[in-house]
Amino acid sequence: MIADLQRMKEDGRKIVGVVAWDYPIAQIADHAGVDLVSVGDSVGVHLWGQAPHEISIDEMLIVCRAVRRGVKRAVVSVDLPAHEQNPESALRLKECGADMVKLLGSADLVRTVVRAGIPVFAELHGGKDDPAMLVDHARRLQDAGASLLDFRHSGAVAGEAVTRALAIPVIGGQGGGPWLDGRLRMAHAAIGYGFSNLETPADRYANVAQVALDALTAYAGDVRAARQIKGQRA
Repeated sequence: MIADLQRMKEDGRKIVGVVAWDYPIAQIADHAGVDLVSVGDSVGVHLWGQAPHEISIDEMLIVCRAVRRGVKRAVVSVDLPAHEQNPESALRLKECGADMVKLLGSADLVRTVVRAGIPVFAELHGGKDDPAMLVDHARRLQDAGASLLDFRHSGAVAGEAVTRALAIPVIGGQGGGPWLDGRLRMAHAAIGYGFSNLETPADRYANVAQVALDALTAYAGDVRAARQIKGQRA
C-alpha cells in the first residue's frame, strides 16, 4: 500500500524501487521484497527498440497488466507516456491495475489527477538548478497532492534539502543517492540484462546478458552436434 511507503519515510527506512516491464521480472522483484515496482515508459526504448517517447498509452496498458499479474505485495506505479499526460489516460492505467501513476506535469496536473481519485508519483528534475528553487517546486507538487516524488539528478545538496523539506517520500533513479528516502533502478540494469552489457563494463549486480549468451551458444552447439539439449526429455 502507498501508506506503507509513507510510514517508511517516517520511520527512516529506505524505500527500494525497481523498474520492471514484464511478468517474470515483476514476479522476481516482488519475491525479492522490493517496496515499489515502477512500470516505466522506458520499456519502449530498452525492451522494444522504439525511439524515445514513441510508446502509446495502449502499449503501456499491456505492460501494466503484465506487471500487475506478477506483483502481489509491492506498490505498482505506471508511467503516463510523455504525450499522454492527462486524467483520462491516468484513469485507464488505474483501471488496468496501477496503484498510482507517474507523471511529469505541473502541480496543476498533479492536482487534477489526484482530484480524479488517482494517486500520483510526481517527477522532479534537478541537475544544476538552485536548491531553493527545487525545494519550492517539490513543495508545490506535494501540496497538489502527490504521494511520492521521483527526484532525478538530485545531487547531494539539493537531494538532502528536498528530502528534508517534504513530508512525502522522495526517491530517485538517475543521479539519486543515499541522501534520498530510497532508490529506483531498472531491474534489467541491476541484473545486467541487455546486449550492451556484453560490450561495456557497467555498475551492476550480475551479468545476465553474458549468462544468456553462454547458454544459447551451448544450446546451439548441442543442436548442431545432434546432442540431446538440456532440460528436455528424450
